[in-house]
Amino acid sequence: MATRGTAARLVLRVAGAGLTAAMAAIHLRLWAEGYQYLATIGPLFLLNGVVGILLTVALLATPVRRLGTVAAVTALFTAGTLGALVLSLTTGLFDFTESIDAELVRPTLYVETAGTAVLTVLAVAALSHPAHGGHPRRHYRRQDRTGSPPGTETSRHR
Repeated sequence: MATRGTAARLVLRVAGAGLTAAMAAIHLRLWAEGYQYLATIGPLFLLNGVVGILLTVALLATPVRRLGTVAAVTALFTAGTLGALVLSLTTGLFDFTESIDAELVRPTLYVETAGTAVLTVLAVAALSHPAHGGHPRRHYRRQDRTGSPPGTETSRHR
């Protein structure tokens, strides 16, 4: 039977993979519809799409003990992509300035913002999970100053 934590991590994993796939699909579509002809930006859009697909597969296929690392890398990748979009909307990026009214800009902002948030939460949850090496809550017996567990006598206490 799955615990609440396990179910929550599964939902976050699937949501994070879906958002990463959506980000990749947007970049590949825009690349195919004309961004491929832009110097620097075009190849970066293609690269983003390919890496996004690979990260989506990794999120879905990675064992629990490695999920935190994959989620963290994917969150950083998504945050970097979001940062690049914000730069291209404000100051420009690689001699390219994007318009907020351009096709798919607003959906991309939503997908990348949500992806960064979901993947960050997943990374934290997975990295703190005992299967990853996080510390489960355990109750240890207190020891006295001699290092002996309670109830054991030492030569000093006789």
